[in-house]
Amino acid sequence: MPHDGRARTGFPAPEASEAGTADTGSPPTGPRTATSDRALIFAGAALTALYTTVAGGEEIQLLESAGGLTHEYRLPQRFSLSGGSAAAQAFRTDRPLWLNAAALASYPEGAPAPPRARTASLGALPLGADGTRLGCLVVVGASADGFDAGQQRFLERYADAVAEVLRTEEGRPSGGSPLSRALSGLRVGSFVLVPDTGLIEADEALLELVGITPDDFDGKTDTLLAHALPEDMSALMSVLEPTLHALGRRELEFRVRRPTGEVRWLSLSCRVLPGTADEPGQLLGVVTATQVRSRSADDVSRIQWLTAALDDAVTVGDVGRVALTALREPLGADRVALADIRDERLMVTLLDPPEPDAWPELWRAQWRSEWPDAPVSALPTLQLALRDGRMDLWPAGTALEPGLAGVGPGGLAVLPLPAKGSVAGVCVVGWDRPHEFIPEERSLLTATAALVGQALKRAHAHDAEEELATMLQRSLLPRRLPDLPGGIAVARYLPARRGLQVGGDWYDVIALSEDRVALVIGDVQGHSAGAATIMGQMRTAVRAYAVEGHPPDVVVSHANRLLVGMETDLFATCCYVELDMEEGTTLLVRAGHLSPLLRHPDGRTEEVQVEGGPPLGILADAEFPLTAVALTPGTVLALVTDGLVEAADLPLDAGMERTRAALAAADPVEPARMADALLGDIGRREDDVALLLLRYDGMKTKPIRAGWVVWRLPDAVMHARRFTARTLRRWHVQEAADAVLLVVSELVTNALVHTQGSVRLDLVLRGNRVRVSVSDSSPRAPAKPVIVDWESTGGRGLLLVEAVSDASGTVPVAGGKQVWSEITVPASDPVTADARL
Repeated sequence: MPHDGRARTGFPAPEASEAGTADTGSPPTGPRTATSDRALIFAGAALTALYTTVAGGEEIQLLESAGGLTHEYRLPQRFSLSGGSAAAQAFRTDRPLWLNAAALASYPEGAPAPPRARTASLGALPLGADGTRLGCLVVVGASADGFDAGQQRFLERYADAVAEVLRTEEGRPSGGSPLSRALSGLRVGSFVLVPDTGLIEADEALLELVGITPDDFDGKTDTLLAHALPEDMSALMSVLEPTLHALGRRELEFRVRRPTGEVRWLSLSCRVLPGTADEPGQLLGVVTATQVRSRSADDVSRIQWLTAALDDAVTVGDVGRVALTALREPLGADRVALADIRDERLMVTLLDPPEPDAWPELWRAQWRSEWPDAPVSALPTLQLALRDGRMDLWPAGTALEPGLAGVGPGGLAVLPLPAKGSVAGVCVVGWDRPHEFIPEERSLLTATAALVGQALKRAHAHDAEEELATMLQRSLLPRRLPDLPGGIAVARYLPARRGLQVGGDWYDVIALSEDRVALVIGDVQGHSAGAATIMGQMRTAVRAYAVEGHPPDVVVSHANRLLVGMETDLFATCCYVELDMEEGTTLLVRAGHLSPLLRHPDGRTEEVQVEGGPPLGILADAEFPLTAVALTPGTVLALVTDGLVEAADLPLDAGMERTRAALAAADPVEPARMADALLGDIGRREDDVALLLLRYDGMKTKPIRAGWVVWRLPDAVMHARRFTARTLRRWHVQEAADAVLLVVSELVTNALVHTQGSVRLDLVLRGNRVRVSVSDSSPRAPAKPVIVDWESTGGRGLLLVEAVSDASGTVPVAGGKQVWSEITVPASDPVTADARL
């Protein structure tokens, strides 16, 4: 035991025998007992052995063992699952088996070996996860009386943690001791105290529970006690002073205040070990975090617990769970319901028990979703209590309406939940057996109603704020991404976990045509509703400029001028990519944003060197140069925001390298899982995160194209028809020639007569459809006739085009519009596009 005023932390892992040996033991108890050994001591375990299944499934074999008390027990190396051992029976029945010394005598097969086998007890706990049986945890107890209820609960939790470790590693642990890692997951801290010196040896888990860093701990008991609440100090001192109690086990629950101000409940279990000639007496203890403190009969302590628990409750669901814990068990109630009052309706937020059959018919009839709701007018007793704002207690035998009589035939308590001059909700508590309301219970119910009402009011405000932020963010981001020919796009968005959970990151996928798509990702400065509003405006503006047909640099330039002209001090970054899905060529523009990442088909990754401009909203005359990159099928394009690659403890370069490594390691077969892998577990985010991935596969069926510039000559329409006829013959689709030539005549004529400037005719054959597109320099859509009769002449051409087309329409393009029509080739000659070439 050190006496220099410094505590030792980071105890060594418990010793364990190899799976191939028969002698399983543990180090003896002493001042330097490992953390896991200390926990096993208080669980009553002399030896813990982990057995896992082997190939064939007929046996389980020893993988690891850890001892808490002695070396005096040995277990077999293997158990046959068809045998009569306790381990085999627990494995077959999938139920824990607890045996004291007398019961263990009836299981001679696989029992602990002498010399102390007759005084040992045993527990066998099956290990399973997701319906798969993984093995068995065998625990030898030093006491002939077996394990008490508290020890059994701890060991069952321990077994579940061991099973989780085995499940995550598919039954093949490779990162050290599964028993130690499972115990670490339970967050068990331990200490050794030498009362005569006041020095305490605490492990890192205990210091973390209290809220002390190892470097700040000086090894003194007073340093730990300084974090305990003053109300619990006397109880702590009585337990930590070994002269005041016998050499046995003592337990206590107390509170500590962490540096963040959080009040945490801890459970302490300790044991006094007598001293020897060489070592002084010691106090060994184990500390765990607990969410719910055991209530005593003292009403003051109950209210103190309830106040602390409600202080930590954030959501309406949290408040309901605390209220349930505070009322049902202490009062012996059979039913508890918590509900909001909205628009004169009872909106249930928590029921216990949750099964519909446990509640009256009126409640079951209104069970439309997770919980029922019903009009308050259907429950006049409850309506009266809400109107008066006071608690009503109804003993057994009271004549109540059926909707409430079935809740508490032995007694019913209706508790309006007041909050700031109004009623935030109502709590209904019912008993099946006759129940007498003693004065102490009345006081508890009144105090509980007041505290829960205030907490429910705060929780409603919190939930409303989160719902508003979530709805705002979802409304500003795409609800779904379009299906793309020759590629798959996926996106992810994670809000920041501080302040209002809405930010300025956005993404979009814009289908410009059947073979061109635009990808955009951006980030508006700040984390607020204002930033989210600017984000929505910028996303809308970029989409509007893109669908007009502008090239990428013009789209970004227009968006920049728009943001400069807005009345805001916020700026935005943006990366815009236009991709030709047929050829794989991309045009990229970057405005103060991170460069895109590429994953090539062979797994190589690179950061695309895109010449960038300043962020949007800084300079109205800023230039945004274009960068061209060619993609091959199988390439993955990744666009990210800085929330993914940069944080206070993560430099940008290191974050980009980490993201590149994750991109290289991820499987591109499923882009959705690839996106999840890139996000990883990034912990508490300081910034929101947007991620957009596109896997480019290339178009399997490439369209055939032909184009013609229409000159403004008297016979321009004739030349356009001749060009069309030659093209259709070359493509072997003369079956559609009549309809296509009619459409070409009408659309070219309209463009020449009603517009000025250049006119272009484009023909595209994709599969069995011919697309005719006529582009001109006028942004105005063709006008259809308002009245169609035998005297009207204007606009009939458009009606003819619609009549012979399978689909038609008008789309804006840069500097004008494009009128198009699609006509299906008759199925009498089903040749492919490749054959027509």
